[in-house]
Amino acid sequence: MTRLSFRQKVHIAREDAIVNTVMRLLAEKGFDQMTVDEVAADVGIAKASLYKHFASKEALAAAAMVQAIGLALTQVESEQAVAGASAVDKLKAITRWTLQTQLAGAMPTLPAENSSLRNALIANRAYMDRLMTLSDELGAWIVQAQSDGAIERQLPPEAVLFTIYARACDPVLGFLKAGGRYSDGQIVEWVMATCFNGLAARA
Repeated sequence: MTRLSFRQKVHIAREDAIVNTVMRLLAEKGFDQMTVDEVAADVGIAKASLYKHFASKEALAAAAMVQAIGLALTQVESEQAVAGASAVDKLKAITRWTLQTQLAGAMPTLPAENSSLRNALIANRAYMDRLMTLSDELGAWIVQAQSDGAIERQLPPEAVLFTIYARACDPVLGFLKAGGRYSDGQIVEWVMATCFNGLAARA
C-alpha cells in the first residue's frame, strides 16, 4: 500500500473540507444561491486555491453529489443486510432515510433545469457510475415489490424510481416544518404515507 506524503494528505483533507462545505451550502441555499466565494471563505482558503481543486461551481456541485450518492449507497447496503425485510420494506427505509436527511439540512438540492450543471454531472464518471448503481439497486427492489403485490404492477418501474428520488427535494417537508406545528417525525410519516399510499381515505 502506497503511503501518502504529508502534502498529499493536506490536499485530500482540503478537498474533503471543500466538499463538506458545498454539501451544507447546497442543502441550505441550493445551487443557484451558493457562490464560489462563500465556499472559499467558509473553508478558509483563497478563491484561486479553491480553483486548483475544482475548476468551476458546477464541478463543486458534482463532487458534492458524488458524496451524497455514496451516502445513499451505504444506506442501501445497510438495508440489504436487514434479515427478513421485504423489498417494499427496504424501499420505505431508504425513502425514510432520504426524508430525514433532508429535514436535517444535509441533502444537497440542485435545480431541475441547468444545462451547464447537467453537463458537468453527466461528464463526471464517478457520479454517473454511482447513480447507475443506486438506480439498479432500487430498481431491483421496485420490481420485486411489484411482483409481491406491494406496489401497483401497472406503474412503470422508472415512475416509481423517480417518485422515490423526488423525495430528496420534496418541498412539502420544508413547508410543513416552516409552520412550526409538527415534529420532524410527524412530517416524515405523513410524507411516507402519501408517497406509498396516496391521498385516498383509509378504511
